[in-house]
Amino acid sequence: MKTGQQQHHPAPVVVTRQAWSVLAVSTLAFTTCFMVWMMFGVIGIPIRKQLNLNATEFGLLTSMPVLAGSLIRVPLGIWTDRYGGRIVMTVLMAVTVPAIWLMSYATAYWHFLVIGLFVGLAGGSFSVGTPYVARWFPKRRQGLAMGVYGAGNSGAAVNKFIAPALVVAFGWTMVPQVYAAIMLGTLVLFWVFSASDPAHLVPPTVSFKDQLKALKDPKVLKYCQYYSIVFGGYVGLSLWMVQYYVGEYGLDIRIAALLAACFSLPGGVLRAIGGWLSDKYGAHSVTWWVMWVSWICLFLLSYPQTDFTVLTVKGPQTFHLGLNVYTFTMIMAVLGVAWAFGKASVFKYISDDYPTNIGAISGIVGLAGGLGGFILPIMFGALLDLTGVRSSAFMLLYGVVWVSLIWMYFTEVRRTRLMGEPALA
Repeated sequence: MKTGQQQHHPAPVVVTRQAWSVLAVSTLAFTTCFMVWMMFGVIGIPIRKQLNLNATEFGLLTSMPVLAGSLIRVPLGIWTDRYGGRIVMTVLMAVTVPAIWLMSYATAYWHFLVIGLFVGLAGGSFSVGTPYVARWFPKRRQGLAMGVYGAGNSGAAVNKFIAPALVVAFGWTMVPQVYAAIMLGTLVLFWVFSASDPAHLVPPTVSFKDQLKALKDPKVLKYCQYYSIVFGGYVGLSLWMVQYYVGEYGLDIRIAALLAACFSLPGGVLRAIGGWLSDKYGAHSVTWWVMWVSWICLFLLSYPQTDFTVLTVKGPQTFHLGLNVYTFTMIMAVLGVAWAFGKASVFKYISDDYPTNIGAISGIVGLAGGLGGFILPIMFGALLDLTGVRSSAFMLLYGVVWVSLIWMYFTEVRRTRLMGEPALA
């Protein structure tokens, strides 16, 4: 019996060089797309000054690309299952190049909103690459593969390094022109080094309707809620943080962008480690820890700059409470790391529960995350206009994390016999 069991162990699956090549160029493509998608987080600041926008209008400006990138995710995920990731990604990048270039000629507010919708299609690249990359790898390596691909989120940080330097040296109109050229170069590289495998396509017998049936599954709705925090919150804050630093701490746009990158960079790059941890310990354990760390960080970040006076025996004494720029940046960096792990762990849930339907499900969950990224900057702006308190953005996110923790406790934690149990291979 024992020898039979030894023979039963599968030989280690060799990941081909072609699979690594696909993963590398797909991650490059996604990084470029994400950089373009987050462009308004930096160029929105001079545009806001030029057009004299209030905080709510600025929130809408930055989130228009996010809306388009989110809405296109479900169809893109389904088309990827049907036609293959290589062709869908190539067409998607090609369509955005003229729109990015046109952005530098926009002058009126509505120009930016309309062109922003077309530029935002780049954000849909996530639900193309996730199923495309995952299918090149064996099941027990899929968390890592999707995590590496998802590290393309760090395009949000790349944008914060490149765009401010261009804005200061040449004015904001140079940014879309440079980005259009980068997107074109990436498109060529992607086409040359990627590949397609007909075995990865969903058979034509599966209809769009069949793929969308999964929306009735309450688990899918729960994953949408998780992702609206770890990804939606990440996108929302990536767009919001540069002007937050400028307004709250009075920093120069380049310094502000550099500090904001302390959140965006780990929030993207470390996603691969989150994928590895999810493969090792299971999606549930990683997500549970992510939610608690987020809860603590957002509680601290929510506290506004406060001066209060205490009547002491020696007379009134005034104290100041509030995060200085260094403490604030450190907590933001921890939050970025937590959300990087969370983005990977949510997708590990999906590849575990829906192995034959990754494209459609990741498209739906990605849509929820993207819509979170669209709604949040507008709500941040509205809350700021309403209350005048900048940290109200973090108060809102703190409330959203509460919802996830309660939902997760009642649907998963109470049913788990032992927390931290390793996931089954």
